Amino acid sequence: MRMTVKLEYACRALVQLAKRYEGSGVSSIEELANVEKIPAKYLAQILSELRNGGLVESRRGKQGGYLLARSPDQISISDVISLIESEMFSEPSRVSGDSGEAIAKAWAEIQERFEEIVRSITLAELAVRENQEMYYI
Repeated sequence: MRMTVKLEYACRALVQLAKRYEGSGVSSIEELANVEKIPAKYLAQILSELRNGGLVESRRGKQGGYLLARSPDQISISDVISLIESEMFSEPSRVSGDSGEAIAKAWAEIQERFEEIVRSITLAELAVRENQEMYYI
């Protein structure tokens, strides 16, 4: 499974907004684009989609920008995926051939487990995770 650039950018922008949720909360497109190294024009399109989907709000004016529409602990990665890449949770289109049904059932199980995991990961979690190297013995 591969994460699209659009989904990655949406998640990165939302994590930045989650980090700023308790403070001023409002971030400009330019701020987010600079911090996350995302092209500002593309980010504007993504934020518009996130706003239309109810995950972010926008404020006009000199102190305007974008902020989360609800608490970071109430927005899961599943919410983002459903909005940005709704096809990711779709059913297989063809169930044919001798093994088709077995493959479709396996895919449904994989998808169910994937959805369970992404529902459990919130923006609040991602905002506090540190980039630490993991050492295994």
